[in-house]
Amino acid sequence: MCGIVGVVGKSDVNLQLYDALTMLQHRGQDAAGIVTCDRNRLCQQKANGLVRDVFRTRHMQRLTGNFGIGHVRYPTAGSSGPALAQPFYVNSPYGISLAHNGNLTNVQEIADEIFQQDLRHINTDSDSEALLNVFAHELHKQGKLQPSPEDIFEAMRAVHKRIRGGYACVALIVGYGIVAFRDPNGIRPLVYGKRETDAGTEYMVASESVALDVLGYEVVRDVRPGEVLYIELDGTLHAEQCAEDPKLHPCIFEHVYFARPDSIIDGISVHKARLRQGEYLAEKILRERPDHDIDVVIPIPDSSRSAGQAVAHKLGVKFREGMVKNRYIGRTFIMPGQKQRKKSVRQKLNPIPLEFRGKNVLLVDDSIVRGTTCKQIVQMAREAGAAKVYFATAAPAVKYPNVYGIDMPSASELVASGRTEKEVQDEIGADWLVYQDLQDLVAASAEGNTEVDGFDTSVFDGTYVTGDVDDDYFAALDQARSDAAKEKKAAGDGAGQSAVI
Repeated sequence: MCGIVGVVGKSDVNLQLYDALTMLQHRGQDAAGIVTCDRNRLCQQKANGLVRDVFRTRHMQRLTGNFGIGHVRYPTAGSSGPALAQPFYVNSPYGISLAHNGNLTNVQEIADEIFQQDLRHINTDSDSEALLNVFAHELHKQGKLQPSPEDIFEAMRAVHKRIRGGYACVALIVGYGIVAFRDPNGIRPLVYGKRETDAGTEYMVASESVALDVLGYEVVRDVRPGEVLYIELDGTLHAEQCAEDPKLHPCIFEHVYFARPDSIIDGISVHKARLRQGEYLAEKILRERPDHDIDVVIPIPDSSRSAGQAVAHKLGVKFREGMVKNRYIGRTFIMPGQKQRKKSVRQKLNPIPLEFRGKNVLLVDDSIVRGTTCKQIVQMAREAGAAKVYFATAAPAVKYPNVYGIDMPSASELVASGRTEKEVQDEIGADWLVYQDLQDLVAASAEGNTEVDGFDTSVFDGTYVTGDVDDDYFAALDQARSDAAKEKKAAGDGAGQSAVI
């Protein structure tokens, strides 16, 4: 999962891009980058680290220009060296820089085509670089010294035909403007807005609406599945549907975990979706244990807070903040490697014994993936004096890997894969475990926008909307995403990679 932003302004956009990336930092903490364009010259700064660490005053001073793009990254296949920080760049045609959120499911096929047919070289194993080269090649085929909007749309029609998977992208074309596009299933989010200044209209495209809100942009709408926006330097905006059969199937895990609660994605308030998740979850608890003995509901901060509040209200029990979060520790779901995740849980959360001592506690979390975090949290609750520890999740059991841009590991490392609910309960050490039902999770989001065609729920039910995921794909994914594979890859990168930005 990554965060992307693009701005076409009337003055230097470096500070806007920086501020937007800080608002999207939750989407990736591995690397950050900004590219701007000033008088047909690109200005770039990117490196591993948080936004606040990657960009210093000296960097901001040279990131001049009235349009640019930015990216925050976390790795989806274990590679996290500085050479993989985005945006990526190719010099032909025109000079194009691209930032990508998502994952291509046919990247190996595309990589072979790029080398054998397009006669282009890819310098990394990133699918984002592959996507950029496909776009550059298709735009080059238009053969224009100055590309028109229709040239860009025609190139994008070919891109949509060639690539598969989940993707939301912003691309900067030197001297011309910014292109933004979304995959034909709308799996990954993308929204745009505008604001009026004395000099004219400025446009911003970003992964989440919160980035626009904070910078004073009026949200216009989400970019539609398969749609392409082209914003010229003078502020002229062109929009075209470039996919043959677009359907809106957004990733429901955005509503569960990734997105900020103050964002609105595809017309759905993330906060309200999480409140509804909590209501449905409470109804299930009441069905299964109408005479429950829960004394207090405690959320695992931060993404489960909304759901936890709704659970407590529906059950008629106390809601308490019993876990204190260290906000200087990154999101443990994103941490590379099991050892680092275990260490980070203890550094990140600390219980308030007063809220646990002698009580039957219902812990509410957004989901259980590997089981690493919740197992330690249950243990912390017991050590804090809880009489009983119940555990509820706002999402169903995660049994399948995500292939569209979320680094959910190989199936063998998912705690619910191949285990019954009781076995997972025993594995995490809870006295009772309750999962959200899938139909209730879908209903919680669908209520926010009845025009959504469906949701990508592949991590829960194994149904992949692109229709191209098979056993061979999973075998390759397992090799790339297991913790053992990541540790081996990291060791290789550390031994032989030059920090060339």
